[in-house]
Amino acid sequence: MSNRKLPLTTPLSRRRFLAGTAAAGSLAGLSSLGLAGGALAQEPPKPAELIVRAWGGVWVDSLKAGVSDPFTARTGIAIRHDLTEDNEIQPKVWAAVAQNRVPPIHINWDTTANATKSALRGVTEDLSDLPGLDDLLDLAKPVGLEGYPIVNTYAYVYVLAYRDEAFPDGPPTSWTVMLDPKFKGRIALYNDGIGFQPPAQIAGGGSFADIPDNMDACWEFMRKIKAQNPLLGEDPDFTAWFQNGEIDLACTISSNAREAKKNGIAVSWTVPVEGAKVDTDGLWIPRGLPENELYWAKQYIAFALTKEAQQVWLDGLGLPGVYPGLTPPADLVGDPSYPVKPEDFERLLLVPPQVQVEHQSEWFAKFKEIMQS
Repeated sequence: MSNRKLPLTTPLSRRRFLAGTAAAGSLAGLSSLGLAGGALAQEPPKPAELIVRAWGGVWVDSLKAGVSDPFTARTGIAIRHDLTEDNEIQPKVWAAVAQNRVPPIHINWDTTANATKSALRGVTEDLSDLPGLDDLLDLAKPVGLEGYPIVNTYAYVYVLAYRDEAFPDGPPTSWTVMLDPKFKGRIALYNDGIGFQPPAQIAGGGSFADIPDNMDACWEFMRKIKAQNPLLGEDPDFTAWFQNGEIDLACTISSNAREAKKNGIAVSWTVPVEGAKVDTDGLWIPRGLPENELYWAKQYIAFALTKEAQQVWLDGLGLPGVYPGLTPPADLVGDPSYPVKPEDFERLLLVPPQVQVEHQSEWFAKFKEIMQS
C-alpha cells in the first residue's frame, strides 16, 4: 500500500485497543440518521452516488462486501470506488479545496499518515458529530489532532511473508534472510519502501530509538537489499507475485499474503526478531462538497464504523478493527498479524503519525534514490 510509525510507549492509544472486548458501543445514532430504519423527513436529498477512493485487489473487494454494498442496500445510493493511488489523489483533492471547487471524491480511504497531512493542511471535514465515536476503541481517535478530522478504522502489520516451499525447516526468523544470495530476484517490497524502514533500521544494526534522527543503519541495509534485485509494487502485486511463484519473500501487509493463501497458494507470514511495523488507516471527507452530499458521505463513514460493517469488511482483510469485541477470523486467532493483547504488540514497531508526516516524503525519496542507483 503506497504511503501507507518509536517504541510502543507512544501515546497512540493501545490502551483500549488492547482492551478488545470492552463494552460494545451501539452507534445507535445510525437509526436517527436513517441507516437502521426508515428515512427521516429532514434528511437532505440523496445523491445518485458517492465516490470512495480505495485500494485495489482484496482491499476494495472487502470494502465493497462489508460497507459499500450494504450501504447501498439501505440508502439506495450507489457507491463508486475510485482506485486512484492515495499519493495521486492527494494533490488533486488539495487543489480542488484550494480553488473552491467540488473535490473529485466524497470519501478518502487513506493511510493515517497521509490523512494527517491533509488534516494539518485544513482540507478535511470535521467528523466529530458522527454517532458512537465515544464507544469505539481509542485506536479510532487520530493522535495529535483536534477532534476527528479523520477516523482510524483498523490496524495492520507489515509482516515478513514467505513461500512455505522455500522454508522447509520452518519460518525465517530475521529480516536478514532477504540478503541470502539464493533469494536474489525473489524478494519484494513496496515501491516506496513503506513498512520496511523500521525493521531495516534494526536489521542493519541500528536502534529503533534513533528513528528519525539517525537512520544510517536503515539505508545501509536498504543498499544491501537493492543488490538482491527486489521486485517493487503495490498491494495487489504481492498477491499476484506469490500466486505466480515469482517471489519467496516479501515485506507486505498480511492481507495480501493471506489473499494468496486463500487462493490455494502455500504462503505464510511471521514477525521476525527485529519486529514488524504496525500502522493504521482511516476515512475522511474533503471540504467543498454540497451539503447534502456531505451529509450522506458522513453516513457512509458512520456505517463503516458499525459492528456489522467492520466484521465483514475486516474479516476480508484479516485486520483488527476499532469496534470493540469483533470476532477474529478463525485462521488468525493468535496470529502475530492480528494483535489484540498487550503482549501481541511487544514485537511490533509503531512510528507516531507526526513523525511520519514530517519525514515520510524524505524516506520515500531516499528509498527511491537507493533503488534507482
